[in-house]
Amino acid sequence: MISGILSRLARVRFTAGYAAALLAVSCIILALGPHTHDMIVQSASTNLHNLSHGRLGTLLGSALVVDAGPLYFWLPFLTCLLALAELHLRTIRLIVAFFVGHVGATLLMAVALAAAVKFGWLPGSITRASDVGMSYGALAVLGAMTAVIPPRWRAAWIGWWVATGLASAFIGGDFTDAGHTVAIVLGMLLSTRFQQPVHWTPVRRLMLVASSGFGFLLLAHEWGTMAGAPLFGLLGALVAARAVHFAGTRGSLPVPPPPVTAQPATPRVAR
Repeated sequence: MISGILSRLARVRFTAGYAAALLAVSCIILALGPHTHDMIVQSASTNLHNLSHGRLGTLLGSALVVDAGPLYFWLPFLTCLLALAELHLRTIRLIVAFFVGHVGATLLMAVALAAAVKFGWLPGSITRASDVGMSYGALAVLGAMTAVIPPRWRAAWIGWWVATGLASAFIGGDFTDAGHTVAIVLGMLLSTRFQQPVHWTPVRRLMLVASSGFGFLLLAHEWGTMAGAPLFGLLGALVAARAVHFAGTRGSLPVPPPPVTAQPATPRVAR
C-alpha cells in the first residue's frame, strides 16, 4: 500500500511538494498573527516598489504567500488543477507553464503599471500595492491545458477563457484582473508546444470541471464580474467554434477539375 501511494505521488511530485509548501507557509503566517502577516505580504509582493529596489526574489517568493481567502477552500482546488496538469502534461511542462505564467505576467504587468504611473494615468500609491499569490501561475497552467483538450472542443475552450478573461479585466478594472488574463493567454501560447494525445477518464473529467470552476473564480472573483463574464465567455466560445467550423468547411470544399478542351480529331489516312 505504501509503495503504491509513493508511486502515485511520484507522478505528481511538483504538485505534492508545492501544495505542502503552501500549507506550511500559510499555517506559519496564520500563527504569527495579523501584523506579521501584513509585513510578510508587503515584503513578498511583486509590486513596482520592491522590483525597482532590486528585490527580484519576490518573483519566486510571492508564489508561496497566498492572501486569498480561507486555505481549506482554495488549496484543494489548486491541488486538483496542478495534479491534473501534471498527469497530462508531465512535471517539466507543468513547471514551465506555472513559472512562465507567474513570472511573465508579473513582469508584463509591472511594465504596464510603470508606464501608467509615468504618464499619470494611475496614482503613485499603486507602486506599493500588495501583489502575492499563485493565481498567475495557476491560470497559466489552466491555459496550458489547452494542449490536451479534444480538438473538437478546443476552439470553444479558447474562446470561452479569452472572452471571460477580457470581460473580467474590463469589468473589474484592476491590474490584477488584467494580469490574470495575460497569464491564461501565456499558458495557451505555451500549449502550442505541448501537443500530445491524452486519454480522458471519468475521474479526470471531473477534475477538469473542478479545475475550470476554480479558474473561473480566480478570473471573476467579484460579484459584478461573476454576473457579466459568463455571458461574454459563452459568446466567445460560440464565435470561436463557428469560426473554426467555417474555416474547416471552406478548406474542405472540393476543388473543381480543370476544364477539358476538345482535341482535334486525327485525320485518317486511306490505305
